[in-house]
Amino acid sequence: MKHRVTVLETGEEFSCAEDQHLLQGMQTFQVGMPMLKVIPVGCRGGGCGICRIRIISGDYEAKKMSRKHVPEQAQAEGVALACRVYPRSALQIELLPLPELT
Repeated sequence: MKHRVTVLETGEEFSCAEDQHLLQGMQTFQVGMPMLKVIPVGCRGGGCGICRIRIISGDYEAKKMSRKHVPEQAQAEGVALACRVYPRSALQIELLPLPELT
């Protein structure tokens, strides 16, 4: 089953299957389309923090992610890494600032 993902800042939308994380859904949806990358892409493994988002509404499953980039309190407030989020319903998300590179 596919679910609609809406980025609140831009109004852009894409579809994402339940067995795809949000980055996979975004990239699959963009094939052949002149759409900009909506969510920044980094390591795709939950460690770099480049794809940090906040989930405003909807149901999802979040896999293990770096606590450096998403502390437990932030995760409880809807912050997640898009590469570790699998939609279970339509989602509304917002992009978060890129992490400081040291």
